[in-house]
Amino acid sequence: MKAMLSKQIGGPETLVLDELPDPKPQAGEVLIAVKACGVNYPDSLIIEDRYQFKPPRPFAPGGEVAGVVEAVGAGVTSFKPGDRVIGSVISGGMAEKLCVEAARCTPMPANMPFDEASALILTYGTSIHALKDRARLKKGDTLLVLGAAGGVGVSAIELGKAYGARVVAAVSSEDKLAFVKKLGADSGVVYPRGPFDKAGTKALADLFKQACGEHGADVIYDPVGGDYSEAALRAIAWEGRFLVVGFPAGIAKLPLNLTLLKSCDVVGVFWGGFARRDPKANAANIAELMQLYAKGAIKPLISERYPLAEAGKAIARLASRQAMGKIVVTMG
Repeated sequence: MKAMLSKQIGGPETLVLDELPDPKPQAGEVLIAVKACGVNYPDSLIIEDRYQFKPPRPFAPGGEVAGVVEAVGAGVTSFKPGDRVIGSVISGGMAEKLCVEAARCTPMPANMPFDEASALILTYGTSIHALKDRARLKKGDTLLVLGAAGGVGVSAIELGKAYGARVVAAVSSEDKLAFVKKLGADSGVVYPRGPFDKAGTKALADLFKQACGEHGADVIYDPVGGDYSEAALRAIAWEGRFLVVGFPAGIAKLPLNLTLLKSCDVVGVFWGGFARRDPKANAANIAELMQLYAKGAIKPLISERYPLAEAGKAIARLASRQAMGKIVVTMG
C-alpha cells in the first residue's frame, strides 16, 4: 500500500510517499480501505513533534478517515467486510489502508459521501463536546466564534445555530465574512492580522464588543489563540464561558483579573482526551451528530481536495490559515 510518511521531524515538505506492507488487523481491530482522510490542525503539529502525542517514526499523519472494512480481527462483531465506516485515530490516516480499533469506528450513513464522512468526527466532535458538554450553550445565548471560516469554526457555527444561539463569526477577511454568513452566522466581524501591541489588543476588543452587543458573548469559541484570545475575553458576558480549543496563532496568555471582573469561566476543550476517558458520552454525541446530519442541520463543507501524493500540500494549505471549510485527502 502507499502511505504519506513522516520520516524526520519537520514541516509538510518533509513528508515522503512510500510503499508499506498491507497491515493486518489485530484482536479488536478492523482493517479499513481508506477512501478519504480529513486534514486537521494537529496534522501539522504531529509531524513537527509539537503535538501531545508523538508516534514512532515512520508514521503517516491523519486522524480521521472514511472507508470500507476489508477485514476484522478476532473478537470484532460490530463490523464485517464491506461495511462503510468512519475511523478516529491519532495518526496513520494518510495511507491507502489502516487498522483501527473497532471501538473507535462509527458506521457511515448510507447517503453520506466518503469525503464528508472524513470531515465530520474530529471537527464536529470537538464542537459538540465544547458547546454542549463544556459551555452548556442554550437557546438565546450569544456565541462568538473565532477562526469561523475554518473546519472547526464552521462546525461551531452550524451547531450553534442548531442549538438556537445567536452566532457572531469572527474572521480575517471580507471573503471569509461573506462565506460564514452564507453558512448561517447571524453577524460577523473582520479582525486584523496579529500580533498586537496593547493599543491593538484594545482596538480588537472594541471590535468584538461592538459585534456582540452590550450584553457581550455568553460563549466564546476560540480555536485561534495568540493575542486574539485576550481581546475576545474582554468581550465576554457576565458568567460567560470561554472555550480554549486551539492555538494556531500561539498559546495565549490571559490576564486573570478579567475572569474575576466578569465572573466567567475559562474552559479547556480536549476532545481526544474526552473520547478516550468517556467513550459512552462521546458515542452519544456522535449519534446526535448523525441525527443532525440526517436532518440537514449540519453538513461538512469540503472546500479543497488533494490526492494522497499531494497530502503534504494539503497540510501546508491548512497551516497557512487560508482555507475556508475542510480540506480532504482522497485515495485512488
